[in-house]
Amino acid sequence: MTDQKPVAPSTSPALQEAVAVMDRLRSPGGCPWDADQTHESLVRYLVEECYELVQAIEDGDRAAIQEELGDVLLQVLFHARIAAENAESGFDIDDVANSLVAKLISRHPHVFADGERLDSAADQQERWEELKKAERGRSSALAGVAMAAPATALAGKLGARARKFGIDAELPRGNSSAEQIFRLAYEAGRRGEEPETALRAIARAHADRMLQVEVSAGSELRDNH
Repeated sequence: MTDQKPVAPSTSPALQEAVAVMDRLRSPGGCPWDADQTHESLVRYLVEECYELVQAIEDGDRAAIQEELGDVLLQVLFHARIAAENAESGFDIDDVANSLVAKLISRHPHVFADGERLDSAADQQERWEELKKAERGRSSALAGVAMAAPATALAGKLGARARKFGIDAELPRGNSSAEQIFRLAYEAGRRGEEPETALRAIARAHADRMLQVEVSAGSELRDNH
């Protein structure tokens, strides 16, 4: 890890203003569309915004990264505001932030308490998993696996967990495209690879080739006229 300049705590009221804007949009007299949204209706937008952020990161576009982070933050504020409207089991953005702070502190005892010193990211990852296991009181190969993840990423995660927990479950033997893709992604995950990231890189490279063919074809059509 390289030496980094400490980041000063933010004193900007921008986050508070963002919360206030979200409240205004959801309140009477605000935006009808925003007022109609639910956790469920916003799922598609949350997924889209996350993928747009991933693309900005992969493109190395810092301006786009800033913009897309704002769009992801909007989704967090939106969901927290909707949750706060539930009088019985609601929570607000402060509850979300407090839960995050508590989790980060409890899972980094080597930073915030007198825990065992960790010298590498790999050590921290292993310790993180141990702390999560202790929090739950038990461990499962599927604990913490997001079943709503993209299929290729999910298959790779299952393969990685199978290796970690020593599980040798029989894979689907069918020859359908889905079953074949699942086996490839699963085995990649079991080898410690990330099939979703690898496949996306290949797909984006091929998209560039498609664009080049399209541009060339357009040039030929213009030349022929």
